[in-house]
Amino acid sequence: MAAVVWGRGFSRAWLRRSAGPGCGRHYRAAVCTELKQPLAIEEVTPRPVRPHEVRVDVHFCGVNFADILVCRGQYQERPHLPFTPGMEFSGTVLETGTDVCTVKQGDRVIGVSGLNGMAEECVIDQKRLWQIPESIPLREAAALPASYGTAILALERRACTQPGETVLVTAAAGATGLAVIDVATNVLQAKVIAAAGSDEKCKLAMQRGAQSSVNYSQGSLKEAVKKLVGSGGVNVVIDTVGGDVFLEALHSLAWEGRIVVVGFAGGTIASVPANLLLLKNVSAMGVIWGRYKDQNFPLFSGSISSALQYCQQGRIQPYIGAVFKLEEVNDAFLHVMQRKSTGKVLLSLK
Repeated sequence: MAAVVWGRGFSRAWLRRSAGPGCGRHYRAAVCTELKQPLAIEEVTPRPVRPHEVRVDVHFCGVNFADILVCRGQYQERPHLPFTPGMEFSGTVLETGTDVCTVKQGDRVIGVSGLNGMAEECVIDQKRLWQIPESIPLREAAALPASYGTAILALERRACTQPGETVLVTAAAGATGLAVIDVATNVLQAKVIAAAGSDEKCKLAMQRGAQSSVNYSQGSLKEAVKKLVGSGGVNVVIDTVGGDVFLEALHSLAWEGRIVVVGFAGGTIASVPANLLLLKNVSAMGVIWGRYKDQNFPLFSGSISSALQYCQQGRIQPYIGAVFKLEEVNDAFLHVMQRKSTGKVLLSLK
């Protein structure tokens, strides 16, 4: 229903506002002026950089479900209106503050801003930038932070995935799902069962490295997994769906298995039956990548550095399913909300 409300005749209704008299240079940004309404493309006056800040010429910005939620007032962080969404981006450094020592003008960087990424320019603290190795294109770099940061923390830190273990990932054709497949298969040498809601998405997950797949729209996920691995179960589950899918995945765990909750894309938050944790000595845990930024910044930063390193080494390759122009931002939101997207969805600012 949300997608219907958002898209009712609004996807190309644009508002262009003047940056004001005598303000000189300006840049375009997608602006949320009212919650649950389409974003407007506005011309914005650049603000000065503070001593610790960097001005970045944005080339690509990731489109995440969290961006949509914040524009609907349904995210845990609720910025004051008006604001520009966009939590991750890639680009080149235009200007640095007097105290900046980590990057210089012309450097290629990815940034994790929380907000303000869906604009032609973004001013950001130097600590929120990571230099991109020359071998990684800006387009691919923009797809790394949230999806691969989540996958790395979920698999490596939370689940402690070991070589040869079997990983079940739900919503496997989404940006996070494909990142989990990529890291589990090509970095951790684990075996992956991809679970998705259509044959087409299962096929994509297999093409991207999963050893087997399950279409959970066609029957019981638990029974399908049992046919693949037997009664022993899987060692790790990375779940982004929630609801009944989470419960069936929980039942599919092996002795001392681990299930990591990443999100609730299905819209339902399941209750954990504690007796199942006891009977199989399994662990249920969560991971919210963005919170590490405040709770454990070295670990947060390390997940991005690892993603860049793995990509530079050729061990991972992000899959970009669609690229929209800035003026198509509402179309991009609809594409994600209507579950048409596979892999990472990006905005191109150039």
